[in-house]
Amino acid sequence: MVATEKVLSTPKNLQVLYEDNHLIIVNKRPGDIVQGDKTGDMPLSEVVKEYLKEKYKKPGNVYLGVVID
Repeated sequence: MVATEKVLSTPKNLQVLYEDNHLIIVNKRPGDIVQGDKTGDMPLSEVVKEYLKEKYKKPGNVYLGVVID
């Protein structure tokens, strides 16, 4: 068995599959968490918010609704 390093999404390496003014679709990596836990890793929704905040220089909080398929 080969050990693999856990790769988490960050605002810099986020895998954006589609993005427009109203919608963003990202790839969830196997190591990404979807809600906070004891590891302290940032949930994917927070990573996406940070990505949007940085890319569009948004002041204040970013609203993000999550749709799961």
